[in-house]
Amino acid sequence: METRVDEIADGIYRISTYVPDVAAPAGFTFNQFLIDAEQPLLFHLGMRHLFPAVSEAVSRVVPLDRLRWLAFGHVEADECGAMNEFLAAAPRAEVAHGLQGCLISLNDLADRPPHPMAHGETLDLGGKEVLRRRVLHLNTPHVPHNWEARVLFEETTGTLLCGDLFTHLGNGPPVTDHDLVGPALDAEEMFRQTSCLTAAVGTLRSLAQLTPKTLAVMHGSSYHGDGAAALHALADGYEERFGPELAFAARASALAGANAPQG
Repeated sequence: METRVDEIADGIYRISTYVPDVAAPAGFTFNQFLIDAEQPLLFHLGMRHLFPAVSEAVSRVVPLDRLRWLAFGHVEADECGAMNEFLAAAPRAEVAHGLQGCLISLNDLADRPPHPMAHGETLDLGGKEVLRRRVLHLNTPHVPHNWEARVLFEETTGTLLCGDLFTHLGNGPPVTDHDLVGPALDAEEMFRQTSCLTAAVGTLRSLAQLTPKTLAVMHGSSYHGDGAAALHALADGYEERFGPELAFAARASALAGANAPQG
């Protein structure tokens, strides 16, 4: 496995580990995003077994003990498996997550009390006013999955830290201006990761109102361009390819095993 670091927007770094055995032969990337600010924030923490590689990559940009905020989209091993390892390595760091996620999971799982955030709340990462970094917390329940799901929007660069949205296979470039919608729909066909079609379509159209310039994708290449158009196109693709709701819910995931019921 290889872990690499690339700047995908001003002061935002993609830390990517390519794992060829996942979804072979294309393989799969597991990405974290580091915002280099007065109070650095790491979005996605990776699985525990990847902590040595990911933490070493983070330290190429900022010392681990400078990390102030740890965040992720939802409670899942690849999102927060190494949470307590990072808390141990960064004595000043706090986990920042939505109130619901704190109540149902993180108050118990995290070695230090998490910082709960309300929908629409902004976290100030500090810095001079012209370079000040702020991230907006937005609840996205069940989108793409999990009750406590959320995204962050970094306002200075217009970067949407969109977690599992736009997931696709392969080891593409760190950031691209090529269409990600087709590959994302193909991955959805394979994994069936999205919980609720109606919620997903509505949430994608709502996020498009942010007009992001960069989409920081957890699995696959990030995207630079018209983020609003990409979000609308993904919503359209969900409706056209996976509707209606009952048929969508009955589809089996490739991860469910050979005996899973087929829709």
